[in-house]
Amino acid sequence: QVQLAESGGGSVQAGGSLRLSCAVSGYIENRFCMGWFRQAPGKEREGVAAISAGGSIIPYADSVKGRFTISRDDSKRTLYLQMNTLKPEDTAMYYCAAIRTCTVSTMLATWGYTYWGQGTQVTVSS
Repeated sequence: QVQLAESGGGSVQAGGSLRLSCAVSGYIENRFCMGWFRQAPGKEREGVAAISAGGSIIPYADSVKGRFTISRDDSKRTLYLQMNTLKPEDTAMYYCAAIRTCTVSTMLATWGYTYWGQGTQVTVSS
């Protein structure tokens, strides 16, 4: 059984930074695709960033390009999301997710993932 646990959320002012982490436990192979998603109150969950096995394919949502960076350290079984220049509209619950295989067209789609964490809250004040 694969388990994902997010951490690093919190409250920051606009323009600030946060680094989210997602610790992976259980049986998961390094070739798994992984992603970060977020869900604001009253809105659908949306893909923020994803990373393929080996890190060769890294799509970002247009709203975070140039501000967020996704990375993975398979030796530590951890996925990261560095978030800079945060905006109030980035306020949401952030989730990490994993899937055994993925394609470029599905990497930012919620339905493309099998395993999900419980989420960590990010609140950005203006």
